[in-house]
Parts: sequence; structure tokens; C-alpha cells
Amino acid sequence: MAVILIVEDEALLRLLAETMIQDWGHQTLSSGDVDEALLLLRSPQPIAALFTDIRLKAGALDGFDLALEAIKLRPEMRVLYTTGSSVTDKMKAQFVKGAHFLPKPYLEQQLRDSLEGLLAAQ
Repeated sequence: MAVILIVEDEALLRLLAETMIQDWGHQTLSSGDVDEALLLLRSPQPIAALFTDIRLKAGALDGFDLALEAIKLRPEMRVLYTTGSSVTDKMKAQFVKGAHFLPKPYLEQQLRDSLEGLLAAQ
């Protein structure tokens, strides 16, 4: 069992990801924006992985910025990015080391496989 921080600005998608991940036996923390996610990352709560949308509507920071801060705060953390937008080579160059990517829309099994692969890489 791992604790996964989900950062998704679309409330329905966030709830859906939370439900699926919890059904697989993991705990979840969730946030709709970078600021709230950073508060969770600064807490003493253990967090194994960050599952973040790249494009977050609210705030000046995006999923790339969040992942960089997360790795500074918790160097052992694994990162799984997602987005419904096309991912260019320039965007891929911004991925933190060891990060995985899951394009939207994704199926439940795709999320599970991506998350399990990410956690197994630790």
C-alpha cells in the first residue's frame, strides 16, 4: 500500500482517480491546485508518488513546476504526469528524472498499470 498525491483541477477526474486508486488498496491525498498540493508535500505525511495533470487551470504554476518542487522536498518521490494535450519533445524535456506519462483519456487498467510500474521502479 502506498500513499498517492493526486493533483487534478477537474473535480470529477480527481474523484474518479481517487476512487480507482483506493480500490486497488492505496491511500490517496488529493488537490485541485499546486498551492494545496505543496502544503500536503510539506506535511510529515508519507507520500510515495505524485500523479499530476500537467496543465492546471488555477494559479501561475503547472504540473511541471509542482513536480520540480515535489522532488526538491522529497527526492525519493516518483512522478506520473497526465494531460489531454499533445506532449511535445520540448515538454518531455521538462519531465523530472524517472517520471512516467499517461495520456488522457485513460482507462482504469492503463492508470493501474502506469501507477504500478511507477511504484515498482522505486
